[in-house]
Amino acid sequence: MGNYNVRLNAGNRILSYRDQNIEIMNKFYFNFLLITFLILLGCKSGSSEAPAVIPVVVPDYSFAKGADISWLPQMEASGYKFYNDQGVEQDCFQILKDHGINSIRLRTWVNPSDNPQSGHCSKDETVAMAVRAQKWGMRVMIDFHYSDSWADPSKQIKPAAWDGHSFSQLLTDVYDYTFDVMTALKTAGVSPEWVQVGNEIPGGMLLPEGSSTNFSQLVQLINKGSDAIKAVSPTSKVVLHIDQGNNNARFRWWFDNAKANGARYDVIGMSYYPYWLDGSPDYTLSIDDLANNLKDMVSRYGKEVMVVEVGGEDIKPQNTYDMLVAVQQKMKAVPDNKGLGVMYWEPEGAKSWSGYSLSAWGADGKPTIALNAFLVN
Repeated sequence: MGNYNVRLNAGNRILSYRDQNIEIMNKFYFNFLLITFLILLGCKSGSSEAPAVIPVVVPDYSFAKGADISWLPQMEASGYKFYNDQGVEQDCFQILKDHGINSIRLRTWVNPSDNPQSGHCSKDETVAMAVRAQKWGMRVMIDFHYSDSWADPSKQIKPAAWDGHSFSQLLTDVYDYTFDVMTALKTAGVSPEWVQVGNEIPGGMLLPEGSSTNFSQLVQLINKGSDAIKAVSPTSKVVLHIDQGNNNARFRWWFDNAKANGARYDVIGMSYYPYWLDGSPDYTLSIDDLANNLKDMVSRYGKEVMVVEVGGEDIKPQNTYDMLVAVQQKMKAVPDNKGLGVMYWEPEGAKSWSGYSLSAWGADGKPTIALNAFLVN
């Protein structure tokens, strides 16, 4: 998450995405035939009125409608209760799923503290959450911060255990740690669809050695993470993540350098927070720039793109709803289906618990109308 400190469940059976799609299409064809039969029956009934046209909506499960919910275990452990739109207490996963969320993003830290807001997210906790997400039929993204706590453009502090290591040792640290977490996930039966190497790294990661002022060294660190991911899970897509998704110049500078130095990755990830942009938080002032940048990244580098973090003010849920609908529309307009999806950062992280103002949850423990944006096709 950027700048936080500065500003098909099937019982006990986990369906593969192929099996899920087969079940979805079988249901679709059955409903289609049933509706066709009823329409024909109406035509033969002798009624002078034309039969009503009944729309058939098929959800697009290939488009990721996601949420980073890494705070969830701590929220539950603290006794926080989640309620659905009707005010009935439910598992947060159920509420998210009922609002169209089909993907879960999870951060992982090397040796975190037990502080509720800025700790946890250890390897074991991340694996447990990934297993839980998969049991709910969710697709999984893992976000390696390569830190013991928050990593974002304002800070990229290397893990305490790696402090003082030489650059060559840091390369080994990145590979071994990434390989270890990925192996733990695989052993638990989870092969993440996407994996981030670093979180919001325009200035680099593992500073000072991995600073973007020395792109050669930064890319060497990135490639160690990428290689470890592919060694364990070849089908996982490696994501490189930069903030300010509307800032084309920023992205061209960074990814031109990444390309020149041989960075190995599959997806360009973006953050988009109108609230944190210079000037007005009004998303209408920057949404077209985001759209143009998405298309330019695909055209310029031949990569897929995804907004891996987005959020709006919890006290302005209608504005956040409108923004989320617009972001999804812009993503779906990316040519050749290379716009993979949109992930909300901690929609469940209610301000009453977290102090964070950009969730999609109210003080009443229920989701705000902003979350309904993921129900829009």
